This record gives sequence, structure tokens and C-alpha cells, in this order.
Amino acid sequence: MKGTLLLIALLVTGELGFQTTEACIPLFEVLTTTAIGNKQIMNAVLTKFDATDGERKGFEKIQECYNEGGLKTKFLDSTVLQTITLSPQCRKYYTIDTIEKIKALLSKLNIPGK
Repeated sequence: MKGTLLLIALLVTGELGFQTTEACIPLFEVLTTTAIGNKQIMNAVLTKFDATDGERKGFEKIQECYNEGGLKTKFLDSTVLQTITLSPQCRKYYTIDTIEKIKALLSKLNIPGK
């Protein structure tokens, strides 16, 4: 799954022509809605980026993995993603506004009491 997230990050960054920091918010927005597990919400977000049918099917498969893995998988993936993204090495490339937006999106995946 971690390899899939890296691949998605590279695809989003390259395909949309954004600088890495500019691609972060759209990437986290898509990943958050994918991990939430609701196909309608995910498709609404993908519509903002004019996703093709193939891209939608790909994200649906990722969403199925999250749904099969349950809350533990969603929590662990969000923890790994948050740890990497908010590391000192990555943070030096982000503005404060970008960091706050990433934290807000990732907090939607965290399980209270864990």
C-alpha cells in the first residue's frame, strides 16, 4: 500500500504539472476521501481534477483495499503518511499554510483514543 501511495504522489505531481508542494493538498484531499471509504465523496473530489474512467477505477481499487483493511489499516496508513510528510526534511519545502492544510486533512483519518 505504501508503494501505491508513492506512485500516486508521483503521478499527481507529474500529471498535473504542479511543483511538489503545490501538489500536496490535492494529493491529500484525494487520499483522504479515498481512505474514508465513501465512493460518492471520492468521486466528487476526483471530478475536481477531471479524472478519467481509468483513474477512477484505480482509486476505487485503492478504496476497496482500505475498506477491506478496516480502521486499523486506515489509521496506520495515515500515521505513516503524516510521519513522512511532517518530517523535518519535508517540512522545509512547505509553507505554514500548506502544513496546516495537510494536518487538517490527515486528522480526518485519525482514530480517537489511539
